[in-house]
Amino acid sequence: MDNVTIRLLGPEHITDVHALWKAAGLPFHPSGRDSISRMTRELELDHVFLAGAFQGEALVAVVLGTEDGRKGWINRLAVRPSLQKQGLAKALVDFCERHFKSRGLGMVCALIEEDNLRSKALFRGEGYEERLDIHYFRKMIAGEDW
Repeated sequence: MDNVTIRLLGPEHITDVHALWKAAGLPFHPSGRDSISRMTRELELDHVFLAGAFQGEALVAVVLGTEDGRKGWINRLAVRPSLQKQGLAKALVDFCERHFKSRGLGMVCALIEEDNLRSKALFRGEGYEERLDIHYFRKMIAGEDW
């Protein structure tokens, strides 16, 4: 995509990230784990980053990257609906892979909801292995909106 730059984002971009997530239909918890205060604290950590794709000054795609010490995780990838299918998601996946590799990580993973066929196709197309033998378990210990 022409005239697109990708760069790391800071806390000052969280409101724009929320707006993009909302426009893209990505569920998020603005009063819980995705609150400005919580995301600001997380972005201060060495193992969490937000990256955004900009067309001019407009944020058009975003991804949250985390690492657990063993592998990198691609989370919360969203592209403005009017610009989907133009390579922005792929560019952000590539950015994450380079970032994680530069930090010495050799594996990158993503959790994708079962009905998110476009994300599944994206990751398959980028050479990611779909693991059907792994089941995701969670336990909410901080309340529903966390």
